[in-house]
Amino acid sequence: MIDPIGAKSAIVGSAIERARQAVSGEETGGASFGDLLKRAVNDTSALQDESKDLIAAFLRGEPVELHQVMAAAEEASISLELLVEIRNKLTEAYRTVMNMQ
Repeated sequence: MIDPIGAKSAIVGSAIERARQAVSGEETGGASFGDLLKRAVNDTSALQDESKDLIAAFLRGEPVELHQVMAAAEEASISLELLVEIRNKLTEAYRTVMNMQ
């Protein structure tokens, strides 16, 4: 059985670490901001898919613990909320730059 909490925590943790490196200028892989944003979207999508799979398995009566289902759903929700806030901040920054001109 896959440890969904550990796998998702690793995805979120690696996304946070990549964002920290990008902000501090420590990015050694040469990934652009667009690449980081694309990866964040893909990670969020993966968390949503895993959450849907766990919910479906639970509803089918497969041996899935309720706490795993709830944790996966909450982690996917938090990831989506973070992505929406990033979008909002980027939109706000774009509007601020456009108003300067």
